[in-house]
Formats: sequence, structure tokens, C-alpha cells
Amino acid sequence: MRKFIVSATIALVAAASFAAPSQAGNYGYGYKPQCFIKKVKSYDYYGNVVIRKIKVCK
Repeated sequence: MRKFIVSATIALVAAASFAAPSQAGNYGYGYKPQCFIKKVKSYDYYGNVVIRKIKVCK
């Protein structure tokens, strides 16, 4: 009986040690990235203004 309890305890500790690192890179509940639209003005070959809209998220 004692071997069973010891082996069950070891198995539980091993399972918990694998579960902890999997939660490390999590952003958590309700995380929303902060995004905004960035306008970049440039000129084409003929000198016309070209405005590109780029979505930037942090």
C-alpha cells in the first residue's frame, strides 16, 4: 500500500511540473492587443501621393 501512495504522489508531482510551464506564456483572461491604424505617405514613380494604411498592434 505504501508503494502505491508513493508512486501516486510522484505521478501527481510529475503531472503538475509539466502543467506549470505550459501556462507561463499566457496573456491571461481578457487580453486585447492595442492596435491603431498608421498612415504612411509616399510618392509613386510619377510624383503622385500614395497613402498606405498599416495596422500596428502591440
